[in-house]
Amino acid sequence: MQTRPSLTRLQPYDGDATIVLDEIVRAAVNVNASDIHLEPKRDRMQVRLRIDGTMIDHRPVSNDVASQVTSRVKVLARMDIAERRLPQDGQLTLEVGLPTRTHLRASTFPTSQGEKVVLRILRQQSIHAFDRLGMAVDVQRRLEEHLAAPQGLIITCGPTGAGKTSTLYAFLQKIDTTKINVVTLEDPIEVEIDGITQGQANVRTGFTFATGLRAILRQDPDVILVGEVRDAETAGIALQAALTGHLVMSTLHTSDAVETIVRLVDLGIEPWIVANAITSVLAQRLVRVACPACKEIVDLDSDLWDADEVLLPAGSKIVRPKGCVQCHRTGYRGRTGIFEFVELDDEIRDMIKTKAAVREYRELLRKRNVRSLRRAGYDRVMEGTTTVDEVVRVTT
Repeated sequence: MQTRPSLTRLQPYDGDATIVLDEIVRAAVNVNASDIHLEPKRDRMQVRLRIDGTMIDHRPVSNDVASQVTSRVKVLARMDIAERRLPQDGQLTLEVGLPTRTHLRASTFPTSQGEKVVLRILRQQSIHAFDRLGMAVDVQRRLEEHLAAPQGLIITCGPTGAGKTSTLYAFLQKIDTTKINVVTLEDPIEVEIDGITQGQANVRTGFTFATGLRAILRQDPDVILVGEVRDAETAGIALQAALTGHLVMSTLHTSDAVETIVRLVDLGIEPWIVANAITSVLAQRLVRVACPACKEIVDLDSDLWDADEVLLPAGSKIVRPKGCVQCHRTGYRGRTGIFEFVELDDEIRDMIKTKAAVREYRELLRKRNVRSLRRAGYDRVMEGTTTVDEVVRVTT
């Protein structure tokens, strides 16, 4: 059984709060962490880093300086330093001795022990190349055709942390922004991209996704990226935009392609609008990659099934995580995507218009041999990229 190891066992941070915060951020960036958690405890401030989706312990901060570190974050992020009873959020930029400045999004949350602070590290280089997302070649080819179309709605779906926004950013790289007008509406803007217009929703000021999307339609857009479809109103506007000559891309918090289609109909939108607006749905998950420095090859103990089909027979060669210094003893280093891709055709559109049951969609996809997320994951197992346990973890 894998345990969550400490990144280091050095003494707690102490001294000047400015230096302590810089050192924590620098360490997080150097190990490619996505988030920094500063968690107040009775005897210390616990520091944990999210690396490849997993929480890893880091050096704690002594109680003598913990409150000063929190105050430092709040000042830089332009929060109210005196307000400790309500959550706050903001953004800040630090010079921590690295080649480029580090941009972070900060949020505070009142707890019984004090204020917890989470820092999301925003990286310009976090835009992944389209062909490095982990999609099969045939899926890449079909998506490129949809991205070249003048209109339609492309939806990426999955739970929080599945990499949906990164996929949308990768899609934008396939669009010639010098010849067409691309406008985005995000919350928040994760990465600033040259050549496109990016807007940020702000619920507190009334600038919601629905309000912003209506305003975008008056900006003569060719391509619209909506960070997330959160309600029926936003969904309805996005679908109508896709029907009236715009290419729309967005995300939805659903588990797979079938659930995405059914959710949009359940929101109360006319089935014929859903059927005619959507061009494709891409469900995705992120799986950790087995560390190449320490992974070992073993025999599979028993047959690996998916529904009524054996995908991997017992005795097949698979990789198993071991753990080393390079992967912080986790057995994994880096992540890649697994995808389920569904294109809408006349048969699926007819099913949407008649409000077909979920099982009918799934049966049709099985007959067409559309690869489910789990089957796509097992493909990565067979090629030695990830492990059975990791695929089961993200697809259960």
